[in-house]
Amino acid sequence: MAETLMYYTCKQLTISKTNIMAKETFGDIIKGDTPVLVDFTAEWCGPCKMMKPILDELHQAMGDSLRILKIDIDRNPKAASSLNVSGVPTLMLYKKGQLLWRQSGVQSAKQLQSIIQQKTTASTLH
Repeated sequence: MAETLMYYTCKQLTISKTNIMAKETFGDIIKGDTPVLVDFTAEWCGPCKMMKPILDELHQAMGDSLRILKIDIDRNPKAASSLNVSGVPTLMLYKKGQLLWRQSGVQSAKQLQSIIQQKTTASTLH
């Protein structure tokens, strides 16, 4: 059965998926074979609010080939601190536990899709 919900809330690095009973840790999620785009965000951040429709569009384009994880830095300051997130939005792409790409600022869905395809293809060649 395909996982339909791609957004997560992070509480002290334990991820509870809405509408799905299983719990996964942040480490479990990023170590998987499926690429994971982590969006560090904040409710007060204007550019972060611009990312929601962009990530929705990205999810529509990529479906189950990508997991999207949103982490609110105000609710999860330890997560943000441990990954040296100093500005939002900050996007990170992981696959098999490896950080493949990181950038702060708003990116379009097309840019993100291109980056994800390029970085995940390159990571499988090594």
